[in-house]
Amino acid sequence: MPRGRGSSVSTHEKPNVDAAVDSDKDNSRHKRSAYLLLGLFILFVHGSWSVYRMQFASLPLPLGAEQAGKRGFSEASALKHVKYLTSLGPHPVGSDALDLAVQYVYAEAEKIKKTAHWDVDVQVELFHTDIGANRLAGGLFKGKTLLYSDLKHVILRIVPKYLPEAEENLILVSSHIDTVSTTEGAGDCSSCVGVMLELARGVAQWAHGFKSGVLFLFNTGEEEGLDGAHSFITQHHWRNSVRFAVDLEAMGISGKSTLFQGTHQWALESFAAVAKYPSAQIATQDVFRSGAIKSATDFQIYEEVAGLPGLDFAYTDTTSVYHTKNDKMELLKPGSLQHNGENMLAFLLHAASSPKFMKDAHQAKQESTEQKKDIFFDILGKYMVVYPQRLATMFHNSIIFQSLLIWGTSLLMGGRPGLMSFGISCLSIILTLIFSIFLPVVVAFALPHICPFPVPFVRNPWLVIGLFGSPALLGAFIGQHFGFILLKRHIQEVYSRTKPGLTGNTMDYIVGLEAERWIFKSGFVQWLIVLIVGTYLKVGASYIALIWLVSPAFAYGLMEATLTPVRSPKQLKVFTLVLALAVPVMSSAGLFIRLVDVMVGSIVRADRTLVDYQTGLEM
Repeated sequence: MPRGRGSSVSTHEKPNVDAAVDSDKDNSRHKRSAYLLLGLFILFVHGSWSVYRMQFASLPLPLGAEQAGKRGFSEASALKHVKYLTSLGPHPVGSDALDLAVQYVYAEAEKIKKTAHWDVDVQVELFHTDIGANRLAGGLFKGKTLLYSDLKHVILRIVPKYLPEAEENLILVSSHIDTVSTTEGAGDCSSCVGVMLELARGVAQWAHGFKSGVLFLFNTGEEEGLDGAHSFITQHHWRNSVRFAVDLEAMGISGKSTLFQGTHQWALESFAAVAKYPSAQIATQDVFRSGAIKSATDFQIYEEVAGLPGLDFAYTDTTSVYHTKNDKMELLKPGSLQHNGENMLAFLLHAASSPKFMKDAHQAKQESTEQKKDIFFDILGKYMVVYPQRLATMFHNSIIFQSLLIWGTSLLMGGRPGLMSFGISCLSIILTLIFSIFLPVVVAFALPHICPFPVPFVRNPWLVIGLFGSPALLGAFIGQHFGFILLKRHIQEVYSRTKPGLTGNTMDYIVGLEAERWIFKSGFVQWLIVLIVGTYLKVGASYIALIWLVSPAFAYGLMEATLTPVRSPKQLKVFTLVLALAVPVMSSAGLFIRLVDVMVGSIVRADRTLVDYQTGLEM
């Protein structure tokens, strides 16, 4: 029998075709059972959750003062500072409670000065600002002019006593004492102040061997519009000696303090080299700078106004309590401050002791940070990867070109039927996205009418998974199933012309296998599109699309490809799916869960704020 023209699958004579596939009786035996599919789903969910727990929830054991010693970091000591500051209640700018908080920090700084190493010079200053105006070009406060005056900051400078040039080369470590008027601020940002005080105590025991100094800035006015950092960087006499900035922040409470903004490869590599528990994600930088999260940090002042290179860290656990009355000590997880403190202490000791670090900082201040954008992320909280954006772009373009070449050649060889199969498989992706969005929207509109609590997830944000995640998953299955049915119909029409000798059950079986392969390969296309768009827009997190494209393609080529030019389709191996998802899940599942957690927390916080506002109006 002659081969049909334009067929997406090559054919043999009827006897060869029948020999290449199982008999009708065996076809049902090779169908995947529901238990296998359920097991794979459970494996995927459990694996993703395990990655998340390891990457974001695994915290070091907190150390007491005796365990840490004079030169180490003790969470117990840092917690004492946090407890006192939170006991004052809300302490916004202009309140008596803030004056008490500033006095406490100043008194603790004086204690650090008295107990410092004898070869270390420690200076403590209570800085009163003059009137000033803060106008930023981007971010949350873009286009706004903010006036401030009479702010009070505690400044602690630690330098080696017999190295005068260290006074002109300072590493700034900054956080803010003030809170918003609704919360005692255990997370934002008393936890950071407690960490900084304990860091300063430890640094004061090491600084005699430094090549540069460390400046700790405990500012006020951050919650009013980053005024504290702006007043320091524009008014204080030590501002011109600062070469590098580290900002400690909180957009939640406890957990790992994650590096979510950073400039320059040398700084990122320095942190990656010495951090005991690296936690860093450029994806959070992409989301934060896109404006999706309505927040700002002092790092914007140091980068935009002062032109300093630097690193920005933040707690992001339990985002739903951020800037609310529930930002309390009870939610501060053991090990959170230890994680932040040990990473920061190791980094400061390395940076302040390295002449090369300060030389790079001098040079970086004269260069554009846009030219020095780098990709950074951690793997399971154990290792940190850093490489320049330029290298990422070159590598991504290479993968994109090869993928387009392979797909183009494949579609050209498949002819019109192959092109139609490709189009329908891509349609299945579109249907999957449409239905996965449509069903949660229906639930969102129906929920207020069928539930006595219109926003039940406010109390427990994880309810979002059941309320909206389950409909989204169901919608994805429905959309893909519709696409699968359309694809089977098309392939069956092609096979009926090119393989008329196939029996009914065997035809259905082979058509199902061919459609399954097209659906699997269509996943490559969606990630290829994401990679192309991300690379064009220079999105740092485009590496995720690269992993989700390359890993399944490699698994498919390794386990499913054949050197035989003509063969009937076979069932995809389960191991192919497991191998395809292993690396993507390990590298990005935890990040996806964390981003969902942060976004859900932000939505819950917005709902709570709206409810509180409406309640206040009614009263």
